[in-house]
Amino acid sequence: MNIQSDVIAILQSNLGVPVGAIMPHPDTPVLGAIPEMDSMSVIGILASLEEQYGITVDDDEISADVFATVGSLTTFVESKLR
Repeated sequence: MNIQSDVIAILQSNLGVPVGAIMPHPDTPVLGAIPEMDSMSVIGILASLEEQYGITVDDDEISADVFATVGSLTTFVESKLR
């Protein structure tokens, strides 16, 4: 299971950007770098991650830091799986 690849696929799907539009590198910026990223897309991304991994994300866990980069979002998902 490659969580970073899954996170990128979920981002691309929810944001409606083409495959390959989000570079597979932990430092790839997400929030503020992708015009399609707004509050509604955050909700969709979180719902997709919860469904994909069987996790629950509480409102107080959501922050700009979590969505800053591909790596920060991947790390967040990994922390929920522990």
